[in-house]
Amino acid sequence: MHISKIHMKNFRLLKDTTIDMKNDLSLLIGRNNSGKTSFLCLFEKFYTQTRFNYNDFSLSLRDKIKKIESNTAINELSIQMILEIKYDEEDDLENISEFILDLEPDMNTVKIVFECSINKIRLLKDLSTIGEKDREKYITKNIDNYLEEEVYVFEDYSDLESINRHKLIKKDLKAIKKLINFQIIHAKRDVSSSEENRQSKKALSILTTKFFNNNNKNPNADFTKINELMIEMDGKLDLNYSEFFAAFLKNSKEFLNLQNLQVVSNLQSKELLENSSQVVYGIENNHLPEHLNGLGYMNILYLLLTIEMKKEIFINDKKDINLLFIEEPEAHTHPQMQYIFARKIKNILLEINNLQTVITTHSSHIVSQCDFKDIRYLLKTEDEENIEIKNFYIELSKRYKDKEDFKFLEQYLTIQSAELFFASKIIFIEGTTEKILLPYFINKFDEQNIKMDKSYIPLNSQNISVLEVGANAKSFHEFIDFLNIKTLIITDIDTTKKSYNKNKIVYPACEVSKAQNTSNYTLKHFLKAPEGPDTVEFKAWLEKLVNKTLPNHSENINIAYQELDGTYHGRSFEDAFIHCNLETIKKKRTELQGLKRKEELDEILNIYELTEAILDKKSDFASSILYLALTDEEVDWTIPSYIKGGLSWIAK
Repeated sequence: MHISKIHMKNFRLLKDTTIDMKNDLSLLIGRNNSGKTSFLCLFEKFYTQTRFNYNDFSLSLRDKIKKIESNTAINELSIQMILEIKYDEEDDLENISEFILDLEPDMNTVKIVFECSINKIRLLKDLSTIGEKDREKYITKNIDNYLEEEVYVFEDYSDLESINRHKLIKKDLKAIKKLINFQIIHAKRDVSSSEENRQSKKALSILTTKFFNNNNKNPNADFTKINELMIEMDGKLDLNYSEFFAAFLKNSKEFLNLQNLQVVSNLQSKELLENSSQVVYGIENNHLPEHLNGLGYMNILYLLLTIEMKKEIFINDKKDINLLFIEEPEAHTHPQMQYIFARKIKNILLEINNLQTVITTHSSHIVSQCDFKDIRYLLKTEDEENIEIKNFYIELSKRYKDKEDFKFLEQYLTIQSAELFFASKIIFIEGTTEKILLPYFINKFDEQNIKMDKSYIPLNSQNISVLEVGANAKSFHEFIDFLNIKTLIITDIDTTKKSYNKNKIVYPACEVSKAQNTSNYTLKHFLKAPEGPDTVEFKAWLEKLVNKTLPNHSENINIAYQELDGTYHGRSFEDAFIHCNLETIKKKRTELQGLKRKEELDEILNIYELTEAILDKKSDFASSILYLALTDEEVDWTIPSYIKGGLSWIAK
């Protein structure tokens, strides 16, 4: 038995949003303000009966609420959360039986709707005594007093329509709580640095005491006797604690490699129930208090101990469905700790039967270590009035006709570039040279534009991910469209010409003026090259490619490649850069690395031939370019025009 879907309506950005739940772990990710917290909050509000307010209604509904009248269809303004629960013949149906409406053997889904609606009759009655001028203000400030929450079971979604609502069957929330055990661990946790207030410095110790006392309801109330036996009891409780907290300590050592972590007794007279234990570091009598360790360690320890407490609740309550929400486990935690958490958390969660876990995160490090199929991606619709939650693996795989491209994407994203999920913009680059120099170019570009335009937003302050993808940019095409992310691809025109090698046609590199083809599959893919290269269509396409007159087939994707820059059209980054900076290169030739036959700088006039003659190691050349830029005040490198144009486009 498990929750298969959760459908949400009219709550903040979740105007009409559905999530397909996994049986074990669902990882909710998305850019900032994409509704991750709202999803958790909605479930918690309904389950704990926390009051809703005016700000919980979707923006698009607020005008309708302000203008409410007698003929307003009030259910269309209601906040709803619908759970679809699947069961099978192997499940114990005792607690879910009262929610089963269809007894047909092939029907195995229960639909439950939580609803927060406006009591229109009461509200309109009170509004009749208020002047028209104050009507809207009264509604916004007092709507929470007119909200009512109910739970219904229903068969078909049409039953939620106004004309069919008589088919809804009201249920008590207590019956839901017999079926579902819901627990949540919020992002705001009590751990803090040693500079914070005294109470917050003991967050872990307080939690260990709570954990112990929750499982030992009847401690000895004779405090006088306890005072007399304090030292003896400390020693005995140390042994008890080492067994009681064994699982927590084991997980902590595995996660953090803290071999000296202990939970020891700290009895303090009548404060026994509040301070019966503390978390310390060290061995024997050389203990250090918990707050002297880093926030990252404290956060993970706090999480692990809280999960242990939730596990006890799940095990003891024995509900049919266990639901655990963990909000932003990465808080205060450095990347390596996030990797460890992501790799090992599933093993801990597997210890809890019938558990469905939802983790929200902004961490690319956590995403990179999780199963691609766990990802649920939250994305704003184009009108920005709703959030879609995409089953990333299923929906994206359908878009890829070339399954090898999808396989590459899956492996690449989970290994090193999960940050793309959280980026507002992307820049793809081909190789090491661009990777070394692009940050310098971006800084220089920002400095130039800030001087000219005070309203300019620097690229360095925008949420842009820069990734080296080699010749595989085309594998990301559907991914980019799927996430609707503005993307700049910086690549080379890579022109070639027809030749023969032992009667076999080959296409070796050539300067742009002699081009008959290009070896760049990124250009051919995104700019839709015809089959060729001997066809009339391809030759016309190639001419437009060289002249940069090809149409852009995507609003979100721009391809930056070499163009006519003054009197020369480069084939690669290196010869485009050498053309722009030839005089400086000549002047600094002795300090530049990665070059050979430097004397030919004064002899060869053709830039393409010059580049071929003097370039030795591209990475060394790029590194020395950057070094001189940062250390030599005389050096002011010119950015090749195609890169500058690409940066102008992505900056907007």
